[in-house]
Amino acid sequence: MNRKNLLQWLPMALFAVVMLTDLRTPVLGTLQRGLLATGLWRADLPAVPATEASAAPIVATGGAVYPHNVPLLTLDGQAANLSQFRGKVVFVNLWASWCPPCVAELPGIQALYKKVDPKKVAFVLISFDQTPAKAAALIRRQGYTFPVYFPAAPVRPPFDSNSIPTTLILAPDGQVVSRHEGMADYDTPEFKAALEKLAQQ
Repeated sequence: MNRKNLLQWLPMALFAVVMLTDLRTPVLGTLQRGLLATGLWRADLPAVPATEASAAPIVATGGAVYPHNVPLLTLDGQAANLSQFRGKVVFVNLWASWCPPCVAELPGIQALYKKVDPKKVAFVLISFDQTPAKAAALIRRQGYTFPVYFPAAPVRPPFDSNSIPTTLILAPDGQVVSRHEGMADYDTPEFKAALEKLAQQ
């Protein structure tokens, strides 16, 4: 094989190496992170819900009913439940370590996580990795500090999604005020301000 033929086949060989190995997710995730940096993939801002009573029995404080009973496990295997965050705005992100768009948006989620008041806004990143160790390895490798959970039971609506990443924003009373399927850049002043405004309700 001469040099010209080698140069013609080299891009296809590199493409095959990336697509057929463990390099696929980080390479595609990095490319998609570059796309997010353009500002074209911004999530819709969560809206403050109407003050009228909802059809579901929802109360945000005390021992009252919260609409989301979602059993979870922490990274270290401890039991948790989405209902423990009642009274806070909750940023729920459904993701997996093998999903390039998920990996692409995680740096922005981490940046937002560091900017908001944890007493008012909770982050619940639910990994759908079949092997929790893979998600844990990605979190450690990237130095992310947001909380990561795993479903401890089948996930029911509104948290079941046919696509990841999917992000839902819950008001302090549990109402879903925003849902975004696909990657987005959440680290914007407008999105942070919207979470803070929602937390004041």
